[in-house]
This record gives sequence, structure tokens and C-alpha cells, in this order.
Amino acid sequence: MNEAADRVGWGVSRGLVAYETAVRAMETRAAAIAAGEEREIVWLLEHPSLYTAGVSAKDDDLLAPDRFPVFRTGRGGQFTYHGPGQRVAYVMLDLRKRGRDVTRFVADLERWIIGALASFNVDGEIRAGRVGVWVERKGPGWAREDKIAAIGVRLRKWVSYHGIAFNVEPDLEHFSGITPCGLSAPQFGVTSLVDLGLPATMDDADAALRDSFHRVFAQTEDAPPLA
Repeated sequence: MNEAADRVGWGVSRGLVAYETAVRAMETRAAAIAAGEEREIVWLLEHPSLYTAGVSAKDDDLLAPDRFPVFRTGRGGQFTYHGPGQRVAYVMLDLRKRGRDVTRFVADLERWIIGALASFNVDGEIRAGRVGVWVERKGPGWAREDKIAAIGVRLRKWVSYHGIAFNVEPDLEHFSGITPCGLSAPQFGVTSLVDLGLPATMDDADAALRDSFHRVFAQTEDAPPLA
């Protein structure tokens, strides 16, 4: 068995990557993986501020349609925000050699994020019926659950693309232009590592994500980013 050949590429883009550029690059790479022409890769990047709508998005959940560009995408999920300070990790993995089990794959993505959060002594949790990772927060007379990471994936010929959005230090006020994941009740909000009082950098988050990825999915090696 060639262990090096089984390693997943790990590419990091510096600077902001346009959403359209990222989607084209992901689709091209996913097709090449399905054809056996390229290896699997995790691509880490940041986007300029924008909103994306998944296949379950409801128009009423776009509260400020003129605030940032809006992109309709074929990933799972509803509306979400991307922007500077948020680590987006696009995951192009071949599920044909990973059990062809979409439910398990999404659960593994959740475990990956939870493992990364544990590096910061943050207890990430999942909730039935709510894809993503949540942090329970309490104070005198109040309690709520804040989302710290979103998940939205798409499969083509059993190869995944799109992935996760992990809040390191984005402007959380930008989430007010949408109803994130369709949840408008006051007990649900959004948070980030810095909002939780952790002076984490993007490099800190990347290191935690990579270490957790090794435990959940596979070993990685540095690879050129897709754009």
C-alpha cells in the first residue's frame, strides 16, 4: 500500500477568492477526481462578503437582498454568509472509497469540526434536525445555542464538493442580512472563536482543522490551492 498516494492534498489560498472562481475550480477538480485523474483535496480559503443559498433556502430568509452579492448554489442547506475572518474548507473527497454513505460523511464532517474546536477547549455539539456545529452559551437568566460552523455539501459521481464554513473572526453582524439556516428564534444565534473570547488566528484554526482531519478522515500533505 502506497501511503503517500493515499494522502489527501491540503491547499491554502492566501487572500480572498471570488465565489464564482471557487465554484468553477471545485467542479473541475471534482470531475477529475471522479475520472481518476486527480487526487482528493481539502481547499482552505476566505471569500469576500456574500450570501449563498442552498437547495432548501427560502426567499423570505434573505432579509437584505441588496447588501452583499447572493449566489444560488446546488449545495445542501439554506442561506449562509461567507466573508473575511471565516475559514471556508472545500472538501473534495471520493466517497466511492469511503463507503458511499452520505449520512456518515456529514456526521464525519461534524466530528471533524468538533475535534478542531476541542483544540481550543470549546465544546462543539450537534443537534437533531440542525446540520452544523453549535456552542451552548449561558448567563444569568439566559441561555442560547450559537452556531459556530455550517456544513453544506454536494456530490457528483460520489465525489463531494463544497464543505464547511468555520467562524474564526468574521463580522457577526453580517449574518443579520439572512435568517441563518432558517432559524429565527432568539435562542439561536451565531458565534466565532474570537466572539467566545479566544484570540485565535486563521493559522491557529487551520492547524486545529488539519490535526482533526487526520483523526477523522486521512493524513494530508501540502498541495497547491485550486486558485
